[in-house]
Amino acid sequence: MYPHHQQAIERLIRHFENDTNFQALIIGGSIAKGWAREDSDIDFMLVATDEEFARRQANNAMTFFSLDFCDYPGGYVDGKIIDVPFLREVAECGSEPARAAFGGAFIAYSRLPEVADLLARIPVYQDGEQHRKLESFYAQVLAMQWYVGEAEKRHDPYLMTHVVAQLVLFGGRMILAHNRVLYPYHKWFMNELRRAPEKPDNLMELMETLLAHPCKAHADQFCDTILKFTEWPTPSEGWPARFMQDSEWNWRSGHTPLADS
Repeated sequence: MYPHHQQAIERLIRHFENDTNFQALIIGGSIAKGWAREDSDIDFMLVATDEEFARRQANNAMTFFSLDFCDYPGGYVDGKIIDVPFLREVAECGSEPARAAFGGAFIAYSRLPEVADLLARIPVYQDGEQHRKLESFYAQVLAMQWYVGEAEKRHDPYLMTHVVAQLVLFGGRMILAHNRVLYPYHKWFMNELRRAPEKPDNLMELMETLLAHPCKAHADQFCDTILKFTEWPTPSEGWPARFMQDSEWNWRSGHTPLADS
């Protein structure tokens, strides 16, 4: 965090801490994670009372954006309005991106002792989900590898672009899950992969080559490297059946799409 970020946060505190509608202010984003640039914005979450949250939800007023708190070029504050039940729900059953959003998050002010405990519980990899997710990611990698061949045969640039991105996503998620690292969604995905301690030495190079020059040869090289990295758990029903359940029939269960889970 740069000094001008801290000054902006102090302005946010002065603006909200005496407002009884907002019981806590949580700082997140790149500043909380230690990845901020000089021009990074301030991401935050305001914990509203039940009444204020209900009022804002009814009016679709769940965000806060302003240029007034930052005095540096490109600076702004970008906030979300949440409530304590939301924090409890994320701690109990949040998706990986939902949990990762609280990575490094810290309390700027709080009148609620429970918030600190919830913040400690949220950004934690859920070991109980690891095995099934690895099986599903494995199935996705094999499915996308097959689709790359189809895209190349059909000279279909749309299909190629889509499935190569999916192949990189699910191959990378296998590595993050292997390391018990939360998937942070797309913006910070590559950053977390670079930081992952256990991965193929040439993983990032293979990903960049595949994304820049999508073709079956590069996809096969990427898949071969991922699949031989360790003994992965595989779905007992076979990858086509698992892919069908996770991607083609997921609407039947109402579960979060695998890519976002």
